[in-house]
Amino acid sequence: MKTTELKITGAEAVIQSLKAEGVKTIFGYPGGAIMPIYDALFHHLEEVNHILTRHEQGAIHAAQGYARTSGKTGVVFATSGPGATNLITGLADALIDSTPLVCITGQVASHLLGTDAFQETDVMGISMPVTKWNCQVTKAADIAPTLAKAFYIASSGRPGPVLVDITKDAQFEKLDFSYEKCTSVRSYQPKPKLNVDQVQAATKFLNEAKKPLMIVGQGIMLSNAEEELLAFAEKTGIPVASTLLGLGAFPSHHPLFVGMVGMHGNYAPNVKTNECDVLLAVGMRFDDRVTGDVSRYATQAKVVHVDIDTAEINKIIKADAPVVADAKEALTVLADLVEKQTHQNWLDEFHQAKQKELQVLSENREKEFSDELRMDLVIDLLSQKTKGNAIVVTDVGQHQMMAAQFYQYNQTKSNVTSGGLGTMGFALPAAIGAKMANPEKQVVAIIGDGGFQMTLQELGTMMQNNIGVKIIILNNGYLGMVRQWQQMFFEKRYSFTDIQSPDFVALAASYNIKGQKVERQEDLNNALDQLLNTENAYLLEVKVAREDNVFPMVPTGASVAEIRLQ
Repeated sequence: MKTTELKITGAEAVIQSLKAEGVKTIFGYPGGAIMPIYDALFHHLEEVNHILTRHEQGAIHAAQGYARTSGKTGVVFATSGPGATNLITGLADALIDSTPLVCITGQVASHLLGTDAFQETDVMGISMPVTKWNCQVTKAADIAPTLAKAFYIASSGRPGPVLVDITKDAQFEKLDFSYEKCTSVRSYQPKPKLNVDQVQAATKFLNEAKKPLMIVGQGIMLSNAEEELLAFAEKTGIPVASTLLGLGAFPSHHPLFVGMVGMHGNYAPNVKTNECDVLLAVGMRFDDRVTGDVSRYATQAKVVHVDIDTAEINKIIKADAPVVADAKEALTVLADLVEKQTHQNWLDEFHQAKQKELQVLSENREKEFSDELRMDLVIDLLSQKTKGNAIVVTDVGQHQMMAAQFYQYNQTKSNVTSGGLGTMGFALPAAIGAKMANPEKQVVAIIGDGGFQMTLQELGTMMQNNIGVKIIILNNGYLGMVRQWQQMFFEKRYSFTDIQSPDFVALAASYNIKGQKVERQEDLNNALDQLLNTENAYLLEVKVAREDNVFPMVPTGASVAEIRLQ
């Protein structure tokens, strides 16, 4: 499909290119070097919705929330210099968590490049390590083909963020505009061809397995392989565990689901990783939070690793049967080849360990914090009231791990969090993006008192655009996760982790957002009902036990089998 228009400006070409890619929502912040593009946008407001955030970092995290819950590519506008550098954290976050973004930044006029002009920075040099691809455009004629390539690269293969930097003179320059979608790039093979030998080797291991364990990651959702995963799991009877970003890909209430792996994952899947005879990993990275001490990770198991990104295979854990493929394609073929099996006795071991974990944790918490509000109680009750169907966006820290453990995710693309980079301040803007993509769904942001204060200005974005995100602040008066580590490994020297906060409810009210504060267990039920049943945005601050800790926990450098329950 080619669209041709005679003599338009480069700025207009940007907007026409975005329309040709089906973009309906842009997050951004105007400034001098991108002003021509904003001027062009002014004439298309009926077809394209632009959300003015309060900070460029807010814009890019919102675009991430939008992309993660819609499956579309998020789009961001920012100006040159500080506008562009404010995107860097979001780019790094999106790269490591495989989120498709196209960021368009304005740049000073091409004759000023390299002169330290006002609001000039080397955006190409700065963004190169944190983008999947970046490109600077200095001629109007290059705008359309570059943006077509940007959308193709961002969304294909293992998705990621792309940045296109456009000089101001290229935005003013006139061109004969035509747009053609990009379908291939010469040196880039996004979708590897499925190798039959690899699949057969994997099948052989799976058919012979007595104690298999499957770990799924976000790759399931990125390839829309949820149905294929369910069919494969039910045919093979293999217990399914999830990484943090994989939660929601497999329904939590399913009898084969055995919980989350990793540093603060569940007891059973962590311990059983070092007992299984075949470990099948699909669409996930073996990062340090998953593996603990690599030299003692699943050494007894045959490892089958399915991933679209060749760079992830054998990077940390050696695969006995690597399968370089899209998760959907691989699971479809594997499901045909594997034998129908049940592993009931093995599965029972997981469920027994789960009961033990819940019992120990609840007894310990009851003993220590019997009359206080606790994070797990808040999230457990929220999970029950939403039936595991809300989109839950979490920030980074103790509340994030509690949400991962106690919220029963039953919908795909419903768990939005910063996994690989662990960016505090992520949740509020990301929840705005998630709500823009899913206006009909309940979007709940669960945030700590520390993380909230990093991006709280985005309440202004919610107010201006009437975005009905529900906010739960779990306030323990500490930077909780750092404090927990200080308690466990630094003899309780709480060095700069005590944090004071404003009156969050009054703050929300100043942005015309209703809210309340809860300090007693008996008030929690009604407060959550109010939060969920309010049509517009709502902020609930819950004062939780100050020194409650997240368990289970695999200490740094320990084996996953050495997971602690207290």
